[in-house]
Amino acid sequence: MTPNHGANLQDNLTREQVLDGIRRIIAEQSETPIEQIDEDAHLVNGLGCDSLDVIEIAMEIEEQFDIDVPDDTAEKAETVGKIVDRVFERVAPSSV
Repeated sequence: MTPNHGANLQDNLTREQVLDGIRRIIAEQSETPIEQIDEDAHLVNGLGCDSLDVIEIAMEIEEQFDIDVPDDTAEKAETVGKIVDRVFERVAPSSV
């Protein structure tokens, strides 16, 4: 398995940890202060991300959380909170 550069806590990752990681990624890619990135923030209309930023954010999420992000996930999930929900669904432990 390839080592992650980010969270690498998939076994017990909480939604709050996913939110924090995604906020850091978006802050870095969009050059927006992390304090301005909340769950209701819209990537394009609120944070000024362009399509290249959205692609780079998706790629960084894939790397940090060791998941595959479908190409349209970031575009369809317009707000930070919706992106967090989609990522958390993929990294949250399944009920057995």
